[in-house]
Amino acid sequence: MRLLAATVLICLATVAQANVVPQSLAPDFTLKGSDGRNLRLQEQRGQVVLVNFWATWCGPCKQEMPHLNRLYDKYRDSGFQLLAVNIDDDPRTAIRTATQMGLRFPVLLDTDKTVSKRYDLGSMPATVLIDRDGKVRFLHRGYREGMEVAYEQQIRQLVKE
Repeated sequence: MRLLAATVLICLATVAQANVVPQSLAPDFTLKGSDGRNLRLQEQRGQVVLVNFWATWCGPCKQEMPHLNRLYDKYRDSGFQLLAVNIDDDPRTAIRTATQMGLRFPVLLDTDKTVSKRYDLGSMPATVLIDRDGKVRFLHRGYREGMEVAYEQQIRQLVKE
């Protein structure tokens, strides 16, 4: 009976860690960037962070990238960081696509999908807005034209806090 109870508790703890919900602490991660350097989410504390999960095969992901570039350029001097977590199997494809699109923010490579599985957002693209204290404040699953307006309002709100 104790073994069964312990197993259930472990399973529940695993499920709880996988669910990223507003007001929860954003799960920490370290990923290699397209520039070859490692970047750790926790080192971004004190900034508002938008983490965007994307793939080169995802049409809506590519559609939103110019909007993300604009938001990054507009708010990066206000304590805002944008991290694009790519889940392609081949990092060369991700780097080539990011270069072709002229992305100016860090592109992180999650080729084994460890981070994307941990965030378990269930759609592409997926965007998580994290406040200066490291708490998830807003989640967006998928992308439709015009969602960048909501992103900007939320970024502005969090930067002012």
